[in-house]
Amino acid sequence: MSFLLREVPGPATSTEPTVEWEETPCLLCGGARWTPLVEAPDQGPGGSGLWFVVVQCHECGLCLTNPRPTAASIARFYPDIYPPHRAPNVDAEKRRRFRVATHFARRPRKHRRTLAWHGAGRLLDFGCGGGSFLYRMHLQGWNVTGLDTSPVPVRNIQDDLGLRALVGTLPHAELKAGSFDVITMWHSLEHVHDPVAVLHEARRLLVPGGRLLVAVPNIDSLPFRWFGHAWFGLDLPRHLTHFAPWTLHLMLQKTGFRVGPVQMVRHSDWLRSSARLACQTAPRDVWRRCLTFKPVSRLATWYGTLLRQNDCIMVTAER
Repeated sequence: MSFLLREVPGPATSTEPTVEWEETPCLLCGGARWTPLVEAPDQGPGGSGLWFVVVQCHECGLCLTNPRPTAASIARFYPDIYPPHRAPNVDAEKRRRFRVATHFARRPRKHRRTLAWHGAGRLLDFGCGGGSFLYRMHLQGWNVTGLDTSPVPVRNIQDDLGLRALVGTLPHAELKAGSFDVITMWHSLEHVHDPVAVLHEARRLLVPGGRLLVAVPNIDSLPFRWFGHAWFGLDLPRHLTHFAPWTLHLMLQKTGFRVGPVQMVRHSDWLRSSARLACQTAPRDVWRRCLTFKPVSRLATWYGTLLRQNDCIMVTAER
């Protein structure tokens, strides 16, 4: 089954590199039958003007962007101003404040609380971006390594933060089996072309009993149903796999992990971002405009928590 990308008319882009496209079988079960779920544009900074299709596999229910840019072409869709690649500001005074805030914070985000110590405290942050989480864990005493496909933030982590960071993905030649006690994947697994291969390698890198922490957007959520193509969690085409609680659980099981319960994570700022995107095409929609206000969005995320329908999920798995 083939789908065509459609492009919104705009200025000529002849100077941009050519993008190669591919269709892929289901990334979980290998199935080749799917149904279109949603079509949405690239709404990231400096968006490409292209629209993309998310399909759902008939066999296992996994949702994926299909067709998609190849691994060699996807870098075009990560602009220099891509928000997760921003470097943390850690001058001397802010570094001191950061250390104090980390130690005494009362309400850190649920999926980024201080990690319980495990083994020798060796941590790999897969998809480390600008290095904020990596630096925070370093301040808490962890022996940290970052891994990201973008060379610029990796170089900044090395030069400005003085931490170990590598360019690339998993598997990586410099990372050996059994060399980490904890691996974190904060909103990175949905970006990779072969998540099953990445998870297999993550398991190999962990010591026996080591832990993997994964957080991803939840396409089986109230916000996706409310906003559809304007849902902030789509982020097409950078998000290649669109997980639901059961498909994330199945993929972790398939790759040999002992999987803990799926936790809902509240992101009222995501809800407000989705509402703003929706209001661009329907500015008179009072209900969506209400969701751009912080008190209303916070109430809505609590409602999603009660129904276990939040737009972000987190799982801890064990090797």
